Amino acid sequence: MGKKRKQQQRADHNTTTSLSKQDTVTLADQLGGDVLAKLKAAKQDLTAKERAAEEERQAKLAFERKQREKNKSFEELLHEYGDKGSKY
Repeated sequence: MGKKRKQQQRADHNTTTSLSKQDTVTLADQLGGDVLAKLKAAKQDLTAKERAAEEERQAKLAFERKQREKNKSFEELLHEYGDKGSKY
């Protein structure tokens, strides 16, 4: 008897999964084309803003690095480069 119940449960499970695969409704299907287009446009705007913010952050870091190098004291420069014996 146990085998028949397991077989029936498997058969029921298989029919429900096959029905759900056939009748699957995606979110894109539920949303109208206009709403979906607006969402895609908003996503593109957001990624563009994030990219611009990252580029700005990188530029700021580079500028700060140059300013630190420019404002080093003689002691820091001597410690960093040492006495290499070059005339420059």
